[in-house]
Amino acid sequence: MSFRFHVAHSTPLGKIRSSSTHQQHHKHILAKRCGSTSSNSVSVKSRARELDSVIMAGASSVRVAVAQMTSINDLAANFATCSRLVKEAASAGAKLLCLPENFSYVGDKDGDSLKVAETLDGPIMQGYCSLARESSMWLSLGGFQEKGSDDAHLCNTHVLVDDAGNIRSTYRKMHLFDVDIPGGRSYKESSFTEAGKDIVAVDSPFGRLGPTVCYDLRFPELYQQLRFQHEAQVLLVPSAFTKVTGQAHWEILLRARAIETQCYVIAAAQAGKHNDKRESYGDSLIIDPWGTVIGRLPDRLSTGIAVADIDFSLIDSVRAKMPIAKHRKSIDFWKSASL
Repeated sequence: MSFRFHVAHSTPLGKIRSSSTHQQHHKHILAKRCGSTSSNSVSVKSRARELDSVIMAGASSVRVAVAQMTSINDLAANFATCSRLVKEAASAGAKLLCLPENFSYVGDKDGDSLKVAETLDGPIMQGYCSLARESSMWLSLGGFQEKGSDDAHLCNTHVLVDDAGNIRSTYRKMHLFDVDIPGGRSYKESSFTEAGKDIVAVDSPFGRLGPTVCYDLRFPELYQQLRFQHEAQVLLVPSAFTKVTGQAHWEILLRARAIETQCYVIAAAQAGKHNDKRESYGDSLIIDPWGTVIGRLPDRLSTGIAVADIDFSLIDSVRAKMPIAKHRKSIDFWKSASL
């Protein structure tokens, strides 16, 4: 199996803040969050340390990687592939690697995942936590088969693991893929998956992250909430889009989410044929807040990584020059306008 990686850099539209002003801005945002009462899986002190580590280093950007792979119904083989991708990302200077939905397992038929579903303290997830710790790499593990409330259901869970191997955040997929694909097969994810109910955002050295999963991408309300209510800067969209839906909608939906939220989007994708019945579109992407694709593998079906830099000053620049957060209408406005 060949592995490839591609490095790309975001091109700012013109910086509006000096480095020191940018750093003070993020200290202000941090102080604002620390004074809030919203719950989060990361403590206030931990969040302060994470953002200060970037601020104190004088960094205006940080390198991240997005993976592309073809998972199969073999836990050990998939772990070996992920381990190699982590090494590739580390060699490229990335501090965060985003893996796709179902990174650890893709069954031959619907419901097979129930056989491998386990709790987050089980051996499968703990193996990935050890991988993060040994490589000093943050991992976005989107679409893990977490054991559900009964033996007939699992949760499609996006797990964020820090570089010490600690689980920092979990998001359970809200929108389940119950779809009849035009000219293809039917899917009924809800037959074996419990839908999540909570929006999650977490601070990190890579900005404030908004984890989602695959089919969530079609529901912009979630991303609006992440940006405007939870102050997300980087949206994570690990996926296993079908070949048909990917060809039609994958890139345009991702770029739309980036543009309308003025966030970076990192979308790790499953690629190619997993078995005789299932094929994924591929094309892992990193997109900047202006909607420009800045990270992409040369081959949308190959196994490998793409690398790009998250430029915090570009986020500030785009948001300041087009201040949609100030211009958007409140929910109360739309209620009155609909009368």
